[in-house]
Amino acid sequence: MKQTICKRIGKMLSCIAVLSVVLAMGMLSGCAVSDNPGKDEKSGADLVVIGKIFTSENYQMAEAFAVKDGKYVYVGDKKGAEQYIVNGKTEVIDYTGKGLVMPGCGNGHSHYMLGYALKTIGTMIGLDVTSEKLLKEILPEAVKKAKAEGATSIFGQGWRLQSLDPLPTREDLDAICSDIPIYLLDEECHKALGNTILLKKAGIIKEDGTAGKTTLRGGEIVVDANGMPTGLMKEQAQTYLRSFLDNDNLYTLDRALSNLDEISQYMASVGYTMYHGGWGNYFVNTNYYQACQQMDKEGKLHFVVGLPYEIESWMDMDEALARAVDAKKFASKRVLPRWIKLLFDGGVEAGTAIVDPLYPDGHQGIANWTEEEVTELTRKANAQGLTIHIHVMGNKGVHQVVNAFVNGGQDEMRNTLVHVRNVNDEDYKRMAAHNIYVTSGVTWHHMPTGAPEVLKTMVPAGQEDKSYPFKSFFDHNIPVTIHSDYPATSGSPDDPFGIMEIAVTGVLWSENGTPWWPEELATREQTLTAMTINCAKQMFIEDERGSIKTGKYADFLLLNQDVLTCPVMEIHATKPTATYFEGKKIFSM
Repeated sequence: MKQTICKRIGKMLSCIAVLSVVLAMGMLSGCAVSDNPGKDEKSGADLVVIGKIFTSENYQMAEAFAVKDGKYVYVGDKKGAEQYIVNGKTEVIDYTGKGLVMPGCGNGHSHYMLGYALKTIGTMIGLDVTSEKLLKEILPEAVKKAKAEGATSIFGQGWRLQSLDPLPTREDLDAICSDIPIYLLDEECHKALGNTILLKKAGIIKEDGTAGKTTLRGGEIVVDANGMPTGLMKEQAQTYLRSFLDNDNLYTLDRALSNLDEISQYMASVGYTMYHGGWGNYFVNTNYYQACQQMDKEGKLHFVVGLPYEIESWMDMDEALARAVDAKKFASKRVLPRWIKLLFDGGVEAGTAIVDPLYPDGHQGIANWTEEEVTELTRKANAQGLTIHIHVMGNKGVHQVVNAFVNGGQDEMRNTLVHVRNVNDEDYKRMAAHNIYVTSGVTWHHMPTGAPEVLKTMVPAGQEDKSYPFKSFFDHNIPVTIHSDYPATSGSPDDPFGIMEIAVTGVLWSENGTPWWPEELATREQTLTAMTINCAKQMFIEDERGSIKTGKYADFLLLNQDVLTCPVMEIHATKPTATYFEGKKIFSM
């Protein structure tokens, strides 16, 4: 009996040992194994790619994959992929030693519609433009162009407050053009300048020339010593002013379609195959939504786009929510209008974020919403299948928004914080516990050497060089993506690998800077994860995209170098030699 038991135990141990070796070999190989290898051997694949492949599946690597009908049918080793090759049918790309193969990238928050619209209907001003150059050169030329084209308003963007000294007033703008509205948005999209005729349309100045509306919830209408509006509008006041432009003529459906074509070409050229828009109704209409849906139905949309409907704090919440719900009618295969965008506060460096402690001069930033309002709106939006995508930067603002998501939201809705400059320790844990997502502006990690000294006079104590966390989100198991916030990039890159280098090094290659917060720098693998599968999760498409895995759409890049091993200060030089979307090549160098 004892010998029999011993023999059985011996057999069991032998089986366990063999199984352990098999499992270990699978782990060591680092290959993502196909769910059903060889199932399409007879019919063959359309495409087989061989090389060093980063799958974005838990940092796993593979040697090859096969694509059929736009989807991966095999991911694993080279030998397995070869079974899918049929002479005369299967295209084979041997990318061995040429660079990394990886999933298509995503941008977690950007304003491509605005940026590309400005190139055609507006004027880009520039960060270093002075008041003199703006008033004597740029604006007169913009007015001339607008009137020649029969435009009903003049739209510009990109000025920096520090460069405009003295800051132009509405009277300065009136001297150049007083018969049609002028609206000039700053580089961060949080401040704007308007001329008198536009201020009158908005009721900020009465028709008799006296002061009209001088206060606005969630924003600041700047006035002079006599109580008259100067033309400078901050935060939600500038979005209110923008709503009085002739937006239907300013941004038409045809313009939206033309811009989308340009956006598609750009995204493919740098490696983006998905992006989450900053907001979709920027010009107070739904022409961009309609254009996206139309292009998708025509088979011309070569990326997936998430479209949030922005609700401003000066709007009636329930009416605006109803419009956001109605915008879901523009949904299609690659167009996802399932978010509401809110601005909770402003910017920390701009002095308008909700912070603790207070700013050096003792003031608090501008709160666009109360915590109770965000709680209520989150509850209503989530119940309607809409996720909240909220701009919040100050640590106290983050705390209040997390409270709102915890108390009013549904964890499965992946309510998201955007930008996020400072986070209290306790809030990391709550974010992780309630599946709260973050899209991080790591492009703001970089700062010229000496920046903390300058910031001491601008930001709350202790926040001079501890800001814009990134690695901490990974450490706390908080789903995090990367965004560029284009065109509000403040001179930072918009392409995936320019952003990746900053996330890994903390500096911008064109500056002689030092890392601003080295503790928050991430690994290359973490950064690639944030740009791929995490972005797909943020957009609720991780079962279809974001990684190289059997059954998913074949959205992938062939890179000109290996971003996992190249010199760290050369990551920004990485470009796709080819971009594939759903198995089809949409860009090649």
